[in-house]
Amino acid sequence: MSSAVARLQERLSELAGAPVELERPNDAAHGDYATNVAMRLAPVQKRSPRELGEELAEASEGLEEIERAEVAGPGFVNFWLAPAWFGEALGEILDAGAAYGSGAAARAEKVQVEMVSANPTGPITVASARNGAIGDCVARLLELAGHEVEREYYYNDAGAQMERFRASVDAIRRGEEPPEDGYHGDYVRELAAREGDPVPPMLAQIEATLERFRIQFDSWALQSELEQRFPEYLPKLDTYEKDGAIWARSSAYGDVDDRVLIRSPEYGGTPTYRAADVVYLVDKLERGFDRAIYVLGADHHGTRGWYAAVARMLGYDPERVEVLLYQLVHLARGGQQAKMSKRRGDVVFLDDFLDEVGVDAARWYLVNRGPDQAIEIDVDLAAERSEKNPVYYVQYAHARIAAIRRNASDAPVSAELGGYAPAPEERDLVKRLADFPAVAAEAAERRGPQGIATYAIRVADDFHRFYHHHRVLESEAQAFRLGLCAAAQNVIARCLDLVAVEAPERM
Repeated sequence: MSSAVARLQERLSELAGAPVELERPNDAAHGDYATNVAMRLAPVQKRSPRELGEELAEASEGLEEIERAEVAGPGFVNFWLAPAWFGEALGEILDAGAAYGSGAAARAEKVQVEMVSANPTGPITVASARNGAIGDCVARLLELAGHEVEREYYYNDAGAQMERFRASVDAIRRGEEPPEDGYHGDYVRELAAREGDPVPPMLAQIEATLERFRIQFDSWALQSELEQRFPEYLPKLDTYEKDGAIWARSSAYGDVDDRVLIRSPEYGGTPTYRAADVVYLVDKLERGFDRAIYVLGADHHGTRGWYAAVARMLGYDPERVEVLLYQLVHLARGGQQAKMSKRRGDVVFLDDFLDEVGVDAARWYLVNRGPDQAIEIDVDLAAERSEKNPVYYVQYAHARIAAIRRNASDAPVSAELGGYAPAPEERDLVKRLADFPAVAAEAAERRGPQGIATYAIRVADDFHRFYHHHRVLESEAQAFRLGLCAAAQNVIARCLDLVAVEAPERM
C-alpha cells in the first residue's frame, strides 16, 4: 500500500534524479521533512551540494504538496508541506481503516515461525515467554505485511530429560524425593497426585498458559516422531566416523564445527538432537514453507550456522532458514532481583508473572527492547496503572480518544480542511501517523517488534500534546480534529494488536 510520505518521496526523487529519503528534523524550525540527497549526489555529479540542493528546493516548490523549501548547512534540503498534504495523508489513513500499513511485502511468502518449544518438564518460565512474545509479534508483523504465517511448537517428548522428569514424578509417588539431577517443586508433586504419564497434563498446562498469554499454535511437532525418520536422511548427508560416532562434516558447509549425529556405541549409539534437527528442517521446507524462522535463546548461537549448513548439504537455499536469538530476562523489584514463583525458587513461572503484572504488561515488557539485549523488568512499574507505565500510557491515549468519539456521537468525521490550516501539534500528529506504514514494514523486515512499541509511545506523546493544546468538540475544526482522533485511535489500536496488548475503550 502506497502512503502519502512514499508518494512525496517518489515525486521528489523524480526531480532529484536519484532516490530521495525523507527524514523528520528534530527541530520543527527546520521544516516538516528534510533530505540529504544533494550531498549524496555531489561527489557523483562533481558539483556543489548546496548548488544541487538549491535546484531541488526551487523545483520542489512547483509540487502542490510543498509550500516552501530551503537549503540548510552543507546541503540539506528542508521542506515545509502545504495544508493540502495533511488532509490527503489523514484521508488516506481514515479510508484504509484497519488495513492501514498492511501489504508491505514485495512478495508474499508462506512462513513458519517456530517458538517457545520448551520441553514439557515444567511450567512455562518467563524466559520462554520472551521467546513466545518475540515469535508471536514477528508472526503478527509478517501477517500485516501480507505473508501467510503458521506458528509451531516443537518439543522433546523422549530422551534423558524426559526420563528424569518421569523418574522425578514416580519417586514422589513412591514417597521418595526426586533424584538430585531430577525435577523439583510443587508442580512435580501436583503431577504425582494424578495417575498416568505426567507429560500429557504438563503439556495441557503449557498450552493453557500460552493461550492465556495470547499465543495460539497452528501445529505441534514431536522430536520422537522426527527422530524415527532420520535413517532415510543419513545417506544424503556428508558424514564421517570418528571415535565410534557418526559426524556431519558441517564445517565444510559454513558451520563453525562438525556435529555429532549418532553417538558412539559406548554412549548408547543413539541419534543426538542434531539428528532430529536435520529431519525437522527438511520437514519444514518440504511442507511448502518459503521461510522457516526459529526463535531460540542466545545459548543456541551456534545453531544458526548448523541449520544453514544442513540446508546447503541437502541442496536447500540457506536463505530460507532464519534463526532469531534473544537474550535473558531479569525481574527486579525495588532495585533487587525478584523471584515470584511460589513453587520453585530458581525460576519464575509465566503464570506467576501474569498474576503479578497482567497479560498486557507482560506482553509489552517482553518485546519493548531488541531481542539482542538482555532485559530487566521492573515488576512494580509493570504492575502500576499510571502514566509512568508505558503500556498504560499508550492504552490511556486509546481510551481517551474513545471517550472523545463517544461524546461526539454522530458528529461528522472528516479529513477535509475547508480552508483551515493545521496547527503545529496537528501537523506533528499527522506526520507521526503517516510514518506507520514505513515503521511496520521495517519492523517486519528486521524482525524487530520493539520498533512498534517505541513508535506507539511516540504516537501517544503526539496525541496527548495535541489534546492538551486543542479543543476537539465544539471547535472551529471539529470534523477535522475528530478525523485526526479517529486516525490516531486506529493506528494506536493496530500497534497494540501487533504486540498482543488490548486496546481498551475505557480506563
